[in-house]
Amino acid sequence: MKLEHLPGPKAQDLVRRDGAVISPSYPRGYPFVMDHGKGSEVWDVDGNRFLDFMAGIAVTSTGHSHPRVVKAIQEQAEKFIHISSDFYHTKWIELSEKLNEIAPFQEDALVFAANSGAEAVETALKLARYHTGRSAFIGFMGAFHGRTLGALSMTGSKALYHRRFMPLMNGVVHVPYPNPYRPLLRQNPGEGLGKTVVRYIEEQVLGQLLAPDDVAGIIVEPIQGEGGYIVPPDDFFPALRELCDRHGILLIADEVQSGMGRTGKWWAIEHFGVEPDIVTSAKGIASGMPLGVCIARKSVMTWGPGTHGNTYGGNPVSCAAALATIELIEEGFMQNAVEMGAYALRALKDIQSRHPSIGDVRGKGLMIGVEFVKDRESRAYDAALRDAVVDHAFENGLLLLGCSKSVIRIAPSLNITRQELDEGLGIFEEAVSYAEKKLRG
Repeated sequence: MKLEHLPGPKAQDLVRRDGAVISPSYPRGYPFVMDHGKGSEVWDVDGNRFLDFMAGIAVTSTGHSHPRVVKAIQEQAEKFIHISSDFYHTKWIELSEKLNEIAPFQEDALVFAANSGAEAVETALKLARYHTGRSAFIGFMGAFHGRTLGALSMTGSKALYHRRFMPLMNGVVHVPYPNPYRPLLRQNPGEGLGKTVVRYIEEQVLGQLLAPDDVAGIIVEPIQGEGGYIVPPDDFFPALRELCDRHGILLIADEVQSGMGRTGKWWAIEHFGVEPDIVTSAKGIASGMPLGVCIARKSVMTWGPGTHGNTYGGNPVSCAAALATIELIEEGFMQNAVEMGAYALRALKDIQSRHPSIGDVRGKGLMIGVEFVKDRESRAYDAALRDAVVDHAFENGLLLLGCSKSVIRIAPSLNITRQELDEGLGIFEEAVSYAEKKLRG
């Protein structure tokens, strides 16, 4: 049902005020001005209700303002809000103990707490250089690791992010990500796409561009986020792990978007049967409170006091929110992501069968990408149609976000219900029908 007069008068006024005082560098998708939310439902300042299928870019993992997370925040805020990372407190220790318990490797872990995903990535890059004594890195085309200069150097999803910020960190080479829907490299007979990419790294990058003993780490998203919610083939990570082991290169899994139960496991890399050396996490770790962490094998986090730090590291309020978040995910939300993710994937493939503009549907758990194309034979990107779907969905009460050139991500809170999924998917399909009719006749 189409919502009337969006944006409403209060929203219009706030958008105007925003434009007068806030940096224009923030990308804004459409004029949604939030007032409050509960679970997967949100309301704007004019009282319009929406379903949220993007969870603040996969951040509100337990839904908006879950009572247990709110209570944890309130109780900690009443005790103290800040003490600085120069000292100790219980919540920071308890969170780190829990992250050690769920880390995706058998070895004991040490945890560095930061404020964002980009900071967690910066930590991982510095740690890799410190531990190995090497300086170079390999990243992937389509990757998004953040916008601070080190993380930005590893980001390879949009030229816009690099424009007018050169030179970036040196010693960085990007290679194609193994995208089964859009493979860039020629495969040898009988060779899987994942092994093709690793062979390219071995032969072309380590053979011609970087000496292996200069490479500190390979940083990779186990499922690409900004790059299009791309799930790599099963042969990729085992081959990549073997290459890293052979050359003494650290494998860094950027799980800022894919971690914390979103794919139906604590970490997306667990789907592929390998253990990384370093993991970065943020977004869904604290249900919306600012927190990022770098989790490393104890044998890798070998730096001493003063080599890296920050003022707000281990913020007690954020740590309390993270502990409550992890408990909720553990107690059922991760299993819900498995079940509702499978249901949503089936429903979206069914929608795909009725709409030629949808070229591909892919994902794990509640990390699902829907890619729009001009036709399925050429697979040509159709950003205009994708954008029309997003805009029409907003006008009808569904919040969506795009990524890559023509993908919509389906990434609701991990506690979304089947009824909410059905309602949102109904709006989604109606928006696809509208966009196809509007742009293709």
